Amino acid sequence: MRPVDQVLRRTRLAVLGVVVGGMLAVSTGCGGMAKTDNAEGVKLYQQGNYLGAVNSFQQALSKDPGNPDTFYNLGATYHQQSKLFDRTSDLQTAEQYYHLCLARNPNHEACQRALAVLLVEEKRNDEAVTQLNSWAANQPTNPAPHIELARLSQETGNVAEAENQLIDALAIDPNNPRALVALGSLREAAGDQTQALANYSRSLSIDPNQPTVVAKVASLQASQAAAYRTAALPPPPPTPPPAP
Repeated sequence: MRPVDQVLRRTRLAVLGVVVGGMLAVSTGCGGMAKTDNAEGVKLYQQGNYLGAVNSFQQALSKDPGNPDTFYNLGATYHQQSKLFDRTSDLQTAEQYYHLCLARNPNHEACQRALAVLLVEEKRNDEAVTQLNSWAANQPTNPAPHIELARLSQETGNVAEAENQLIDALAIDPNNPRALVALGSLREAAGDQTQALANYSRSLSIDPNQPTVVAKVASLQASQAAAYRTAALPPPPPTPPPAP
């Protein structure tokens, strides 16, 4: 299975997309027909045809039962419908599909992220934290749970905990671009432009294909250059005393 871009909108956290962008998934195994149906469902989703997307994903599921990516796709589609049409039943259906996905692939990152966002949207923050902590405990060599915990902590105003989680993520994978960008964002928000620039630049050295981060680096570099020029200017001459 491999993920492709999804377009769920961002709420408090990046849901599927989000700031987690998020992902819809296209099956690359277990039968060509299921792969075709999943691909068609993604296309219909991106066109805003959610009913057609659901039908395509259901067809994919009938040809490849138990496919976690297809469960996730269905959950993501119902999740989006719940936002657009304010239907509680769609939100409940989305949660059920997310759980079905994770029961088959507990390390499905997009689904873990999406379920956490759904729980936060439902004011079930404690459940979201418990879910992500359980994921971290079950995947001790995976930095992704800590990045999602950092995102959740930041959204709820606990910046110190967000920083700790990102440090934990980087302890697992010092070259994780997402964690470096997230840490840079925290530093930038705190006014530490030098450290933010260092974090962003390191992330770009690992993954140069980050246009938003490229823009941030350029902005910070320009800001620091302007500050340096201002500091290097000689002080203005003293104002002479008025003539008697």
